[in-house]
Amino acid sequence: MLENNFFAIIPMKEHSERVPNKNIREFFGKPLFYWIINTLTQIEKIEKIIIDTDSEKIANMVTDYFDVEISIRPKELRGDFVSVNKLIGYILNKFSKQELFLQTHSTNPLLKKETIEKALKFYLNNKDKYDSVFSVNRFHSRFYDKRGKPINHNPAELLRTQDLPPLFEENSNFYIFSKASFLKTKARIGVIPFMFETDKLESIDIDTIEDFRLAELIMITRDKDEG
Repeated sequence: MLENNFFAIIPMKEHSERVPNKNIREFFGKPLFYWIINTLTQIEKIEKIIIDTDSEKIANMVTDYFDVEISIRPKELRGDFVSVNKLIGYILNKFSKQELFLQTHSTNPLLKKETIEKALKFYLNNKDKYDSVFSVNRFHSRFYDKRGKPINHNPAELLRTQDLPPLFEENSNFYIFSKASFLKTKARIGVIPFMFETDKLESIDIDTIEDFRLAELIMITRDKDEG
């Protein structure tokens, strides 16, 4: 294990409520999981990729494409209501000698290598200021709560949206943290985190079939722009 290198964790369960077989569903001729794993394999600072899964089927499919570490979940960590933090805790205990981790998802197929590298570099250069880094989307919009109460604006004043105080959405693209930080909070986001803004066009996290279709459209457009 090399100092300042990271282990990447990708949780993948077989069951998916909103998009059946989401993690292995075909996305541009490959299973969905292929895209983020392929990106991670190109990043020098990623020393090992760990696939956390409850599925032998997923494990076999992944290892058909990549040389990765497979971690099969124990029965007590299976099901739709198990926190990702509990899964991470199990992995950290299993790989107890490793200090630095990045956690991402197979549902982030558009996330770019350069973005992840930039975030890892920021974390390493600022470990004395922040104990973790997580990806966010910035919004300059008028938000309301479920009762119709304004959250970040005054309807009577009606400021331009670009002048409103921004709100930030945790977009589930990546989380960067140390073992020490996680053990302190039992969570991937630490006590003093940094919110790392990512480009919205690469920040799609596929939860629904609409997200899946949108990611496909963005991929087509990106291929044309980069072709």
